[in-house]
Amino acid sequence: MTALRTADDIRDVNTRYHDVAAESYDSKWGIDFGVIGQDQVLGKMRKLLGRELDAGYGRSLEIGAGTGYFSLNLLQAGVVREATCTDISPGMVRTLAGNAERLGLKVRTARADAEALPFPDGSFDLVLGHAVLHHLPDLQKAFAEFHRVLAPGGRIAFAGEPSRFGDRLAWLPKRGAALMAPAWRALLRAAPRADGGGSEEPERHDHELERLVDIHAFAPGDLIGYARRAGFGDVSVRGEELIANWFGWFNRTLESTAEPQDVPMIWRQYAFRGYLLLQHLDGRALEPRLPPAIFYNLLLTAKRA
Repeated sequence: MTALRTADDIRDVNTRYHDVAAESYDSKWGIDFGVIGQDQVLGKMRKLLGRELDAGYGRSLEIGAGTGYFSLNLLQAGVVREATCTDISPGMVRTLAGNAERLGLKVRTARADAEALPFPDGSFDLVLGHAVLHHLPDLQKAFAEFHRVLAPGGRIAFAGEPSRFGDRLAWLPKRGAALMAPAWRALLRAAPRADGGGSEEPERHDHELERLVDIHAFAPGDLIGYARRAGFGDVSVRGEELIANWFGWFNRTLESTAEPQDVPMIWRQYAFRGYLLLQHLDGRALEPRLPPAIFYNLLLTAKRA
């Protein structure tokens, strides 16, 4: 998605963006550590791991853990017994530690680069991540590290990686929503979102950096290739979210054009519940039947022999 920066530049902008975003990240993306959050995380992990998930994992390592969405929900659900969470951003690591303390969960945290993990060989039974691979400058080196720190028989499980073709398809609902936004705001009597103002400066800075941190989108074969070259076997990639994604991006684009306080709760409930319903439809009817490449997200799992 970009070829203008060195690996060090990419790591630097990812650190700065996620530091800026850390405090408001959970509210921005609707991250939940209750029943809804656990259902979402377990649903994605079950697509990756199937019945193997029921047995659970002793030691897990999350790459680019952010505020702890996956690991903390997996700990609460009893799927992992010992969780280690890493992120390149000190701000994210601090927020994650605060979330864990609030939830009464014990978790080990470390600021770490995915391409040089500070752990001994064979330290973990599961290496996981959500929406992280597309931020990493040297994926082959990162996959080699995932393989190194896994115990024999251990698995990797990565969800939420952008599909190259699916990302292009998502342009259509975004464009349609942008065209409809003035009429939508008029219907809801919502004011257009202000462009300036001192209180919005961190958010504008956040948005400017956000455009720079997503450096990859994948075809399914790309992810399979990285895993196999690192020595993994039993490699599998599947797609996730099609209609739900179009619905979500359409509504999110509309909402981004209005002052947040002017978007009524009834609209937010419609958008959220509609997304969950269509997510269920995708999972039941479309994901088992259509090629992974057309979905917005790709999920990768593989095993160390």
